[in-house]
Amino acid sequence: MLTTLRKGLTSTLSAIYCLLLPVAHQGFISANETSPFGEGWEQLDSAVTGNWWEKELEDRFAWTEFINVPRDEVVAFALYTHQGDILKLSAQFYPLMPGEKREARLEVQRKGKWVEIAEEPIIEVGWSAHFRIEEWDSKRNARYRVRHGENAVFEGLIRRNPIKKKEIVVASLSCNARHDRGDRDSIVRNLQKQDPDLVFFAGDQSYDHAQHTAAWLLWGEQFKEIIRDRPVVTIPDDHDIGQANLWGEGGIKAPNPQGPDGGYYYPPEYVNMVQRCQTWHLPDPFDPAPIKRDISVYYTALNVGGIDFAIIEDRKFKSGPAGKIPQMGPRPDHINDPSYDRLAVDLPGLKLLGDRQLHFLREWGQDWTNTEMKAVLSQTNFCGAVHLHGKMEGRLLADLDCNGWPQTGRNKALREIRRANAVHLAGDQHLAVVVQHGIDAYRDGPYSFVNPAIVNEVYGRWWWPEDEQAGANPIPNSPLSWTGDYEDGLGNKITMHAYANPEENLVRGRLPDGGIKNKADGYGLIRFNKPNQTITFECWPRIADLRKGDSEQYPGWPITITAKDGDGRTALGYLPEVIFKKLKNPVVQVIAEKSGDILYTRRIYAKSFEAPVYSEDNYTIKVGQDKPDRFKFTNVRIAKEDSKPISLPHM
Repeated sequence: MLTTLRKGLTSTLSAIYCLLLPVAHQGFISANETSPFGEGWEQLDSAVTGNWWEKELEDRFAWTEFINVPRDEVVAFALYTHQGDILKLSAQFYPLMPGEKREARLEVQRKGKWVEIAEEPIIEVGWSAHFRIEEWDSKRNARYRVRHGENAVFEGLIRRNPIKKKEIVVASLSCNARHDRGDRDSIVRNLQKQDPDLVFFAGDQSYDHAQHTAAWLLWGEQFKEIIRDRPVVTIPDDHDIGQANLWGEGGIKAPNPQGPDGGYYYPPEYVNMVQRCQTWHLPDPFDPAPIKRDISVYYTALNVGGIDFAIIEDRKFKSGPAGKIPQMGPRPDHINDPSYDRLAVDLPGLKLLGDRQLHFLREWGQDWTNTEMKAVLSQTNFCGAVHLHGKMEGRLLADLDCNGWPQTGRNKALREIRRANAVHLAGDQHLAVVVQHGIDAYRDGPYSFVNPAIVNEVYGRWWWPEDEQAGANPIPNSPLSWTGDYEDGLGNKITMHAYANPEENLVRGRLPDGGIKNKADGYGLIRFNKPNQTITFECWPRIADLRKGDSEQYPGWPITITAKDGDGRTALGYLPEVIFKKLKNPVVQVIAEKSGDILYTRRIYAKSFEAPVYSEDNYTIKVGQDKPDRFKFTNVRIAKEDSKPISLPHM
């Protein structure tokens, strides 16, 4: 079908961000040059640079056939988000011929007429244009269209912020493997019926490494009918920027694309192009300062319908394992020695999210403006919830590519997520799981839902304990055999709630009864119910067809938790009751005075609150409407029977 179709934060922050963009971002490098990324990198994006219309590349997909579209179809797709009164929209183009205009126009429909509101240059390296519209009215729907020349148009709908909806629905997808170049119609049709308010692509939208723009255009062709009319978050992972794995280590130069030494292998201009095309439409970065070699950052926050999403970059600051820890497996990032000391790989100085992103999460967790629930979006899981890699014989004790390593960094990240009472959504692992993390004890940390791969043709993964036994305290009434409390290969505590293993043979085919082999691919759907303060995780097979009444998810799903379940610490006691009087649904923060540690910051849906605490200490309680900035009570201790409530003044 696809082949047939083709054949036929603030203004100031944004200003700073734009000033800091590398020169290549501004479009001064011509894509018609033979090597726009520098000498020796002629292979990068070669399908859409130089005399691209004359090239025939050796590939499983005929790039020249795909990208040489009729000239009234050169606007491929668009992505947008809006935050507050700022709309950001990225328009993606097929490569342009010499002499064709390098300008894109954005129009919106007002009172039935199309009105042009902006014109922006098309950046030749990556073939994208970017619009930032201030004073945007996010309370209204608006038809939009991106235009090029006289006839090329891409049209969609900018949805109003669904703040009045009781349930906000998020679709979660990742790993769009190149081994299947066909359409994604079954997933798109289902999503159109399920009508998510936000679509999240967690990474590996492209597996073509040196041909990101062509592969990105193919991704857009596959998903444009679901992304054209709702906000979308796309974040690149290792394969998007051309590496087998990525430990970014703050932007240093990697010696090879396998990645375990740390850093980025391809030139910064290529990495920045990928990030620009996939992330420019996100809200302005929290801190736009680039990392080493002028590589840009994009970590930020997006609020959709009262659900506040922190968007983080798992890999950008993470330390590479090679040369830092003893090699205990066939590769520097693989451990297969069951006797190794778990602490021996958790060395001082190793980074996971990095100080900048931890600071961002700390600040984000304390701001509940227009927020009823919180979630964190990232590339991969904060544990190694996998046993078999690639094939049934591929048992691996620990994979340092996951966010379970380094363990200290993992625990720091999870504590920030727990402080915000947030859940975590991710991809990357090719194995759908729901786990509750343990930091100091089982089940004391937040929940993570990792979506299945969109396409799971080659590198499947399985949750398959070596002793084939359930963990302690297995999940009641689960149809799955191996749930409960486990340690991953790095010693991290996890509670497995559900997993979606593929059949042993990953090659899709027909079964004797006419069914289709299950490769455990598909997508996740997450429902945030604001009145009930619940989160429901759904896991849908790629082969499901909602038109035919298929409603069967993978066994073990759906799973519903409450927002407060993400902090499973056992309370030692409770502070005296705080009575809010006229303050409705306030934000409460509790701080241990001795250490200065923030225990949590929560919105409270009640007229009073007894704050749980976990040790004997003096505590500070802060209260406010959207931030804990209005009332402050110090030297508060665990309540006794005769303790008096704390009553806020009538204000």
